[in-house]
Amino acid sequence: MTSLLQRLREFARTLKQEIYALYLAYQHPETPWYARAWAFVVVAYAISPIDLIPDFIPILGFLDDVILLPIGIWLALRLIPPSVMAECREQSRERIGRPTSPAGRWVAVIIVVIWSLMAGAVIALLAGAQQR
Repeated sequence: MTSLLQRLREFARTLKQEIYALYLAYQHPETPWYARAWAFVVVAYAISPIDLIPDFIPILGFLDDVILLPIGIWLALRLIPPSVMAECREQSRERIGRPTSPAGRWVAVIIVVIWSLMAGAVIALLAGAQQR
């Protein structure tokens, strides 16, 4: 069981690095426009909280993350020149290992506060609707 968890953690770390490398390739001046457009779609889908199939649907909800995202990454890697991708992977490995900046932490805190306030508002609305 421990081996499976280690492999899953390694897979998640590799996936995170590949997505960040795609983001860097999207910004790279030698990346063709069509590869840039596809990399944007893949990165946006990877970081988006909205999925094609919601995660709360049993089994199917996670299939889009397990199947669609790797297929999108695979296709993006085929479209981006290998020299650009090698450079971006190296930058990704270097940057992901660095500690997060204080500004990045504040942005994360702000996002969590906004989501918490929205969740609280929804709960308050639902509780008010039940009392009527």
